[in-house]
Amino acid sequence: MLAEDDVLLREGLVQLLKRFGHEVVAAVDDSRGLSEAVEMYRPDIVVTDVRMPPDFNDDGLRAAMCLRGRYPALAVLVLTQYAATAYACELLESGEHSGGGLGYLLKDRIGAVAEFLAAIERVGTGGTVIDQEVVWQLLRRRQMNEPLSRLSPRERGVLALMAEGKTNAVIAAALNVSQPTVAKNIGSIFLKFGLSEDDGHRRVLAVLTYLRSSP
Repeated sequence: MLAEDDVLLREGLVQLLKRFGHEVVAAVDDSRGLSEAVEMYRPDIVVTDVRMPPDFNDDGLRAAMCLRGRYPALAVLVLTQYAATAYACELLESGEHSGGGLGYLLKDRIGAVAEFLAAIERVGTGGTVIDQEVVWQLLRRRQMNEPLSRLSPRERGVLALMAEGKTNAVIAAALNVSQPTVAKNIGSIFLKFGLSEDDGHRRVLAVLTYLRSSP
């Protein structure tokens, strides 16, 4: 289901998703409608704007996080006009103990249809997708801060791509290395961050450590 107050964008997204085989069970224009529609239809995934009525603040994000508290398996893809890293951190923190996928994308990505649809599908199947602009903002600002300073440049690059929700195969292709090399780098990241197999979702926890390493 969709939650977007811009009528043209909302209707455009409805048509786009339907054209590529997705069923849109509801399309609403405010955070209250979002909550009511999720209660009624129990969708597999919610695509919502951050800023919506009634307050035009972060109503959409708050409503989505509240709904995930009630329905931990609910997948959520948040769309935003600006690369606000604080919102990305809050969204990921809400998923630490949940099974549903999470995504945070700039609205500009919608124009790259294949990329946008791939994000929908990844989040809908339990994956995590964070906009590359958010990731690289964080990388530029936080390279020298603990615990990122423990990582090698290659490990930081791997972690940045992990934060975007990339698979090991995609990371290997992007960095022009083998998948075993990527797996070795990820294992080293887990070790340097103190994440053991007992910690469960180590990929998500590693990304959270990355996002939380603010000055």
